[in-house]
Amino acid sequence: MSGFLVGHATHPDWKAALALAAMQLDARRERHETSGAGPLTLGYVYFTDHYAAFAEALLAALRERWPDLAWVGCVGVGVCAGGVEYFDEPALVLMLAALPAGRFEVFSGARKLQRIEPYSALVHADPATPDLAELIVEMSDRTTSGYLFGGLASSRGAAVHIADGVWQGGLSGVAFTEDVALVSRVTQGCQPVGPTREVTACERNIIVELDGQPALPSLLADLGLPALDDPRQALPRLRATLVGVTGSASASMAPAGAAAMQSRHRAFGDDVRVRHLIGLDPGRRAVAVAELLQPGMRVAFCQRDVAAARRDLVRICSEIRDELDSADGPARRILGALYVSCAGRGGPHFGGPSAELKIVQYALGEVPLAGFFAGGEIAHQHLYGYTGVLTVFTGQA
Repeated sequence: MSGFLVGHATHPDWKAALALAAMQLDARRERHETSGAGPLTLGYVYFTDHYAAFAEALLAALRERWPDLAWVGCVGVGVCAGGVEYFDEPALVLMLAALPAGRFEVFSGARKLQRIEPYSALVHADPATPDLAELIVEMSDRTTSGYLFGGLASSRGAAVHIADGVWQGGLSGVAFTEDVALVSRVTQGCQPVGPTREVTACERNIIVELDGQPALPSLLADLGLPALDDPRQALPRLRATLVGVTGSASASMAPAGAAAMQSRHRAFGDDVRVRHLIGLDPGRRAVAVAELLQPGMRVAFCQRDVAAARRDLVRICSEIRDELDSADGPARRILGALYVSCAGRGGPHFGGPSAELKIVQYALGEVPLAGFFAGGEIAHQHLYGYTGVLTVFTGQA
């Protein structure tokens, strides 16, 4: 496997943006062809929701210009390429890859996997799809590694995704065989504000007790808030509070009990899914979260933290580099990369224009990279929030 090319542009007219991105790709394609790399076979397309209404026409134009490529992608409120973010502006990103045809297969609700034995898969999805979490698990079960990566389309209009067609609802994407070498990591964007606790009593998405104690007083204690005598005083802090959830006591979250102070300076592991706090029940002293719960699950109240997000992004980039450098056998290099970040992390969240992507670029170098800002991120068999999922495709150095 060799050869990834990226082109990107912003323009009020999607046709002009496509023409500008295509010019970049044409210039890079000449170098690609003289390098002896194989033919380009797979295209990724990410576009902001300014172009969502033109998705069918955009795909038709892509097919006309590159008729031999399969196409996957989706809409986002922002897209990224290299060290650049286009957030809340009309833009698109294209990445072309040279993969042997027998090593990948595009799939959608209308096109099932048949040709290959899938080892991993890039997945895009419509966030309005019923039972989405279950569909993601089912797709994970169809791969031999169980590893998915990708995200939910994000749009103020139609949440379209592309897999050799334009789709709404369900999942689509591209599956890869084991021969397509990749390394993928999840980076968290929230910091615990208190200890990890066990859910000891719950009703669907309502936490009644944590560690045998009423849930609401535990939440207030973690936030340093008094009892809800004056709810207006507590609302700003409560609105900024999220919940990190995992399925067992072995999760990579901060320890419970006396280690509460230490936990405030530790990051979540990639087995933690961050969910919204959606309600309080002062009468029952209970807390409602956007996740179906079971006794024995672990939770930690948390808040978004820019410094923690920066540190964790640097960490996963370093881990990817270390894995490539320490791998047994021939040395490996990064051929191309996909980055799916939460829409809540885009724009000014990291402190400046394109700051998040510049961190990635500085750590990985000038590698071809494409991606988008999602309404939820997919990694392993889970749906995440306020995270980034960085995946690099590798080949021999």
